[in-house]
Amino acid sequence: MAESLPPQYLLYENATYEFCFVLPSKVNSAGIRENATDPSMIFSYSLPFLELQFVMIFLVNHLVYTILRSIGITLFASQMFSGFIMVPIFKQEQMERIFQHQELGIQIMDTASLFGFTLFFFLTGVKMDIKSAFRTTKRSLGIGIVSLLSPILVGGAVQVTLRQPNEPEHVRTERLIGTLIEALTSFSVIACLLAELKILNTELGRLALSSAAVGDLSTLFLVRIITFSRHFASSPLLVLVRGVTMCCFVALLFFVFRPLMYWVIKRTPNGGPIAEVYITTTMMVAIGCAVLTHWTDRSPLIGAFLFGLAVPDGPPLGSALIDKFECFTNGLFLSVYVTSSTMRVRLQNWLSDPSHVKFSIIFAIATFFAKLIPCCIGSFLNFMPFRDALAFGLIMSSKGIVQLSHICTFRDNKIISQKVFTAMIFCILANVTIVPLLVRFLYDPNSRKYGSYETRNLMHLKPDAELRVLACVHTPDNVPAMIYLLDLSCPTKESPNLVYVLHLIELRGRNSPVFIAHHNRETSTAASSFFENIIPFYEYEGNNWDLVTVNAFTTITPLKLMHDDICTMALDKKTSFIILPFHRKWSIDGSLEEENNMVKNLNCNILDQAPCSIGILIDRGRIQKSMKPSSSSSFSIGMLFLGGNDDREALVLAKRMARDPRVKLTVIHLIAYQDCKDVVYWDTVLDIEMLKDVKQNNGVLGNGCDIKYVEEVSNSGAQTIKLIRSIANGYDLMIVGRRYGVESILLTGLSEWSEFPDLGVVGDLFASMDLDSRVSILVVQQQKCINVN
Repeated sequence: MAESLPPQYLLYENATYEFCFVLPSKVNSAGIRENATDPSMIFSYSLPFLELQFVMIFLVNHLVYTILRSIGITLFASQMFSGFIMVPIFKQEQMERIFQHQELGIQIMDTASLFGFTLFFFLTGVKMDIKSAFRTTKRSLGIGIVSLLSPILVGGAVQVTLRQPNEPEHVRTERLIGTLIEALTSFSVIACLLAELKILNTELGRLALSSAAVGDLSTLFLVRIITFSRHFASSPLLVLVRGVTMCCFVALLFFVFRPLMYWVIKRTPNGGPIAEVYITTTMMVAIGCAVLTHWTDRSPLIGAFLFGLAVPDGPPLGSALIDKFECFTNGLFLSVYVTSSTMRVRLQNWLSDPSHVKFSIIFAIATFFAKLIPCCIGSFLNFMPFRDALAFGLIMSSKGIVQLSHICTFRDNKIISQKVFTAMIFCILANVTIVPLLVRFLYDPNSRKYGSYETRNLMHLKPDAELRVLACVHTPDNVPAMIYLLDLSCPTKESPNLVYVLHLIELRGRNSPVFIAHHNRETSTAASSFFENIIPFYEYEGNNWDLVTVNAFTTITPLKLMHDDICTMALDKKTSFIILPFHRKWSIDGSLEEENNMVKNLNCNILDQAPCSIGILIDRGRIQKSMKPSSSSSFSIGMLFLGGNDDREALVLAKRMARDPRVKLTVIHLIAYQDCKDVVYWDTVLDIEMLKDVKQNNGVLGNGCDIKYVEEVSNSGAQTIKLIRSIANGYDLMIVGRRYGVESILLTGLSEWSEFPDLGVVGDLFASMDLDSRVSILVVQQQKCINVN
């Protein structure tokens, strides 16, 4: 997908100027002591002068954003508000002296901000997936095209209706430019808005990104056709030369530089960082491309942006560039660009012409609704709820940094007047202030729980029903233990396993989330790089033909939003159980090797929102050493039962595993001393009923199940710890319930020392570093059903 670009950026026009200056140029000062009588002389040097401008804008921006963030105002809107606030702070002459100071006819602030904006456009190209514009659905294609054409038609109608007699040609040009800017749908603007609203990987966000990609590409073609048609009549040879030059430049980028960058990626070790020399070289080439297009009488933004598109998105190269340069570019240069551009408005000049104010308001409202209504209707007719459809229309109508850059460039070239410039800036400010607030009101993903009215757990699963499991993997280290655990679930022809494997990858170095559906023996290059962790699951399916069916997927999404993809898939696929890897990794000798707190937060989010039961697998190596899939070696499983929903769910899973002739199951029922009395609670009744068949079938059964039932009595948390220490090394796998927030005399005083709340108190004891054991643990939480009452 392509980004529509502003016209050529001219820092000065053809004219004659006279200057008196000192050579060499004064860049660095000797400090305030250079002139004790006039310390402000330091600002006659260009570098301290630029630093003063940056510091003032930076401080005001962050102060304004700190205040406005609490009411939902975005960072971009806060930067624009900062520009408006800084205008009355200084008198007109003082502001011109500070922010519009010129050296050799080139504004220092404009030069620095333009350089930063060029870097921003390069990084925008890096984060874009150009193929997504060609992978859109018919719905996205239709909405993208309509969102471009409808504002153009309505804007043209408004211009014809309100046209004055003998209207000058430059006014028509200004209104045509205003129509095109209102019609523009920018992919990068919408991606930034979705990321700030934290709905980037929702269904609404994916539809908005794909539709914006179509609209952005369509705008680029439309603008190029209009430009070439206007110049072709006067100089067809010049148009032909420019067209051939641009084609050669694009071919050089995608057929020479892009293969070279793939060669660099191949030389980089898997999972390793890109060498600094390659990152530096890539940035130098990006700046060189901007200079080259500037030499060919084109905007430097075009060269940097096209080269960014040629850079392979995602890790390792694209993500490395984003990690190193995005914070500096967006946090400093882009902030200066937005604020300094907004400070150029002249409100009094605009308000002095009531007819122009009236036209600007009517035109802005008409073109806004001309884009909002078709997008809303198009999504609503495709079975989207009305509130979601309205939020989608607002997102597609949003404005941002790209529209601002267009307006500033047209003003710099004096194609539009100061009045039109001020009106357009106010339209953008109103848009970026109101639209995010309305979208937050209409579409709040945090209020949409994934809880289900249906029971989707193991306990209520029918004996002859298939077991639907969602297995999540982050790294290749998660795969073996996950497969062994799936094999232990004992699939049969009467009750087969339907396994959905979800490979989770953090979104880095690209704008839009990616969701890939894999197929067995996959050969497509688009997903081959993510297929490594999936192959063992298909091999597991092949070893258990007719008993196991595997469907594999890869999702590339921000870590903070990854739980949405997991819960959505569990809801859509109607799974009964989700298996998550623990955030800690142990080495061969049993010592802690790696800890990932982001995975820990992800697991906690899923535990809170999942629409089915969950199991967190803590792999300490023994589960892999003690058995191999489809082997005849025995496997010892212990199940510590304290009572409650989670423990009953864990017991159902343990009994299902016990159907495997290789498995020896020991159910350890830990009873509180006070429970030995005659006081009986409803939970206790359910526990007794669940344990009845285990007690009756104590020992080796005729059906091949090897189950042993043991009762232990405890009256304190200390005795429970002693019991856990005594049994930890006796099993290959220990299954426990999470029991989070459940009070019991068995666990008195232990919750205060709990390190991992995602495991519950009992799971935390087994996973503790203080426990000298290599036993693997599966912590089970039963589905949290919605109470209809």
